[in-house]
Amino acid sequence: MSDAPEYVPGHNLLADRVVVVTAGAGAGIGASVVRRALEEGARAVVIGDTHERRLAEAQESLGAEFGDDRVVTTISDVTDEAQVQALLDLADPFGGVDVMINNAGLGGTANVLEMSDDQWSRVIDISLTGTFRCIRATGQRMVAAGKKGVIVNNASVIGWRAQEGQAHYAAAKAGVMALTRCAALDFAPHGIRVNAVAPSLAMHPFLAKVTDDDLLAELKEREAFKRAAEPWEVANVMVFLASDYSSYLTGEVVSVSSQRA
Repeated sequence: MSDAPEYVPGHNLLADRVVVVTAGAGAGIGASVVRRALEEGARAVVIGDTHERRLAEAQESLGAEFGDDRVVTTISDVTDEAQVQALLDLADPFGGVDVMINNAGLGGTANVLEMSDDQWSRVIDISLTGTFRCIRATGQRMVAAGKKGVIVNNASVIGWRAQEGQAHYAAAKAGVMALTRCAALDFAPHGIRVNAVAPSLAMHPFLAKVTDDDLLAELKEREAFKRAAEPWEVANVMVFLASDYSSYLTGEVVSVSSQRA
């Protein structure tokens, strides 16, 4: 088993950018990409989430560390168009959104034979349609402002491979991949880039809480390094895609994975 590498310091890759992150409070990839954006010199990071307590904790801790003038938080549900617009409105006092990180998603386990319409629709509405709403709203604002901005979506390797009980989540994440590729072509004439990451297994407290220990052990065993990724390792790739170092990449889905298959 390989140990996780040492945390990589910031290199100012997002200097002076205004970054918006959905589902960015608490633990996991969203919280990690918020921190990375601040460490990489973002002028401001706007954090949307549906969890009021986690948002308050993020505002307090990140504001104390990086400055309250650089951190803005708000309740935001990506299934509600008005709330998506309100989230992006909070970037306007800083000059408008430059980087949009679409991290909001919902999983769950259900066999297709037993899955209800509500279970299917809820996952699709948050993970796929919610991503679409955010891409559309962000793209419209960037085009109106003449910004050559960047959108980074969070997909999953589940969009490529089959896994029992994950039909709704897999369909949503495969949809995010296709949406990424098509939106990239629609936005290219405006100089706006759209890419996605597809993590395999990134360990955080919520995942550990809702996933069976035996399944986690099996998933880790599939990885070449025999471990889960740290959430910040996925966030590093998202920052790369948001930065000028990936200036010629658009419509790409980058697997953040040590899988051999």
